[in-house]
Amino acid sequence: MAGVCVPEGLDPKEMGEEELWELINDSRHRISLGVRPCILIPYLRQARVLSEMDEDEILSCHNLTNRCMRTSHMLDLLRTQGKNGAMALLESLMIHYPALYTQVTGRKPSTEPSRFSGLIKYSELTEYLVRAVTGMQKELQEARSEAGKMSTRCASLEADISQMMEQEERSRSLQAYNERIQRHLCSLQREVTKLKDEKCDLYIRYTAAIEEKSAVNERLHDLNLQVYQLQTELQNAQTEKEFQRRRSLRSVCPETPELHEEVRSLRCQLAKAEKLDLARQDILAQDLAEAIDSQVELAEQLRSYREENEQLLRDKQGLLDQKECLSLQVQQLTLDCKMHQQKSTVIQNQMKELKAERDQAYQSRDEAQAMIARILAEKDTLRCQLVELQEKVFSLHTKRSSTGQQSSEETKGSWDSPRSSCDESPVSSRRRLCRMDALNPSRIFCNSECEDFAACSVRSRKAEPPSPESLRRRKEVLQSESSSEPAEADCLSDDFVFLPRVVNDDKQTPRLPSCSDSSSYGLSRTSPPPFLMRSRPKAIRISGRVISISFQGEALLTQLTVVGGNKTGVFVHEVTEGSAAHTVGISPGAQIVEVKYEKNQKALRMVLEDSTLEEAMWALGQVTGVCHLSLRPRQDDYEALLQQLQSCETSSGDSFYVRANTSLPAGPGGTLTVVCNDILHVTNTRPAGTDDSWHASHVHPCQLLDLQSGTVPNYYRAQRLLIRAIEDMSFQAKKFEKGGRVMAQNTQKTVRIVGTGRQGRNPLWVSVEEEEEDSKSAESDATSAPKSCVTLMPYTLVTPHYPPVCRPVLLLPSVLGRILDKKLASWQGFQLCEPEVLTSSEHAARLQKSEILEEVEQGGNSCYTLQSVEKVMKKGIHCVLPLGLDCVRRLQRSEIFPIIIFIGQSARSARKLRSKLHRHGQTEEQLLACSSSEEPLLDKLPCLYHSVDPDSWCDQTSLLNSLRTIIWEEQKKIVWVEPDLW
Repeated sequence: MAGVCVPEGLDPKEMGEEELWELINDSRHRISLGVRPCILIPYLRQARVLSEMDEDEILSCHNLTNRCMRTSHMLDLLRTQGKNGAMALLESLMIHYPALYTQVTGRKPSTEPSRFSGLIKYSELTEYLVRAVTGMQKELQEARSEAGKMSTRCASLEADISQMMEQEERSRSLQAYNERIQRHLCSLQREVTKLKDEKCDLYIRYTAAIEEKSAVNERLHDLNLQVYQLQTELQNAQTEKEFQRRRSLRSVCPETPELHEEVRSLRCQLAKAEKLDLARQDILAQDLAEAIDSQVELAEQLRSYREENEQLLRDKQGLLDQKECLSLQVQQLTLDCKMHQQKSTVIQNQMKELKAERDQAYQSRDEAQAMIARILAEKDTLRCQLVELQEKVFSLHTKRSSTGQQSSEETKGSWDSPRSSCDESPVSSRRRLCRMDALNPSRIFCNSECEDFAACSVRSRKAEPPSPESLRRRKEVLQSESSSEPAEADCLSDDFVFLPRVVNDDKQTPRLPSCSDSSSYGLSRTSPPPFLMRSRPKAIRISGRVISISFQGEALLTQLTVVGGNKTGVFVHEVTEGSAAHTVGISPGAQIVEVKYEKNQKALRMVLEDSTLEEAMWALGQVTGVCHLSLRPRQDDYEALLQQLQSCETSSGDSFYVRANTSLPAGPGGTLTVVCNDILHVTNTRPAGTDDSWHASHVHPCQLLDLQSGTVPNYYRAQRLLIRAIEDMSFQAKKFEKGGRVMAQNTQKTVRIVGTGRQGRNPLWVSVEEEEEDSKSAESDATSAPKSCVTLMPYTLVTPHYPPVCRPVLLLPSVLGRILDKKLASWQGFQLCEPEVLTSSEHAARLQKSEILEEVEQGGNSCYTLQSVEKVMKKGIHCVLPLGLDCVRRLQRSEIFPIIIFIGQSARSARKLRSKLHRHGQTEEQLLACSSSEEPLLDKLPCLYHSVDPDSWCDQTSLLNSLRTIIWEEQKKIVWVEPDLW
């Protein structure tokens, strides 16, 4: 899409409006891709073709999601300015993008004044060009420094490559050695195979020999039967022969030849039978008996071997079951031991704190007792003085009654005279009693309706004993003062007592001013100016060992420095001498509990008792004008913190855990590599040398141990990086959609969108509050302001939990979980959660208590309850939950933290489960839809979950085996739980 090339002789100033914009629109795509609006806007603003509202609309509009859209919108706004807009755009391109200017107009760029259209004055144009050149020089220097860094980086990479080459050579040698070992192992395996074959041949030969022996035994048995038959036949033949012989002797039979033949045959048979002698028969019979006995013994041995084998199999199965039970018991005992150790540690820490508080209470008690003893001693002294004064008053009254009228006239003139009657009394040599809450003397003597001094001794300076009416009024005054809060600024007469400068005349004391004098409070203009003595310290108020100090806090961080954090508290470290903080008596070692100040006619209060060092420094930096600091003296804790800082045990007093909601790559200066959903232990929110980073460490998944440490961006910089990552992801998605390509699924999660309705400066800070007098206005502003503001959070605060028993198991997506729940529950150590049938009243009562997790049928009384889950957990086994994601928050309210496993799905993995899905009446499309709808809801859970890659298993058996391994690993991990952000 090349632009139209204008001849060199044609000047854009001579072209018309339509020609100029046609020239620009021909290269609109190139300008949109190559121009950054933030660079051109200053020149366009100075040329008065764009207003401030146009600049805000271009740079801050949410509908313009990328740079190309902002540039196109800027061109549309310039199009409304006609020819001036086109000329200003071309001149800005000539200054900042000379190559693009040449491609658009075909002319070479030049900074001569004659080449500009005159939209900007010559002086302003020169100033702008100087700024532009200065900016380009700075960019060139930055580019050179970046090139130097890149060259250094390349050198380090080359060194790494050389090391990798050496490692590759070593790996090759190890691979060759491994191949030799494998070949030797193969040869050994072949020899073992040959030995096994020979052993099998021997077994076969042994079996054949046994079979031959059994055949010989059978043949021997047959031969014994034949011998027995032959013996029987021989006996019969002998008997018959004897009978025939006897018969032949008695009578000669004519059939003699036949008998002779028969006798001859019988003799032959007898000869054959005699060949088997008796010795051989005995040997054969003995061999037969031995063979039979050996066969019986072999049968007995075989039967005993079979019984022993069956017994061993039963024992093996019992031992395996016992091993699993013992492993579960060991795991439970380990978790219980860890929990008891942590509880004991917490109890010991609490005991230490209680001991420290007890020591402080004892010290305060001793101080109070000492103060009470001192006050009682002073009270006794004052009583003695009071008795002496009463005696003197009685003597004076006696003298006054004797003098009569003369004494009364002297009493009338005593107020107008320069000296009072009190000055003439011998009491002048003693120290005068001064009340803390005494009124201005001028108000006492100028009051025309003055009451009797004996009745008004609560506000009197005369040393007379108080009357009952005075004691009653004094009690009422003290109660009103203790119940009401002192005002911010009292009048001068309430806070100070005017005492004129003392003149050391002979036996003279300072006189009291009278109301007849023309000067203020009875002092003449020629008399020395009085000095002010505070009747009580108004700036300091002690309440519960917390001191509130008010002073001028302008540039407060220049007056004092602080150390500490949310774990130890924020302490005053150094105080600048001569500053207002030093004047009011602030010293190192005091913990800053609270700061109050006014800003924009609003009274703000910030509690720093549990704040981080970053939050405390920000709060103290916001103070302008009068501030009120609440301090608590904790010198021992401050010295312990300084000792830890000096010994490098800790870098600050901060310690809290966060969950990362975005991935952060490693960078220079020891920046830590962070993956989304990592748990970080932040130990310093204001490390030395940087203002926008934290010092943090990765946390061991099974123990509270810090692993690799480094720096990570602080909350605000991480929030900007999160927004930039979301913009890049959306831009890449739109780019792939326009190109018609399918973006490959990223197996590693990059960001986690977490928002909060809290509209504070930092959602991690919870201590900024407004005073009660501004709460109504704040509420009215809040009602008028939109309530749809959501703040993206790059980090989320988390707290660790240690479940003492086996955690329930929740498989997602729910369509696949209901298929695998029964298979998983059939294993040892797992049991399926069974629903309970409740009556209507029980259902309503448990629903009110939030004990119902999910209903089996909508509107029915069969429900999965919290008690059914706890019943299974008490057995020390895992409870398989056939539920959805809604049950997680209800379980966590009861301190039950399930193991959530999400099995990722793809078209390929869904095909592996096609038969199982059809058997349960589900389809592949329903499984994929359920997976895509439930996966975004996992990020809203306040706890971590485990994802199973869809390509990590091949069938249902391998998936169940991997799930069992995952459950075993997840049970050993720490459970990190987020607070409710809404």
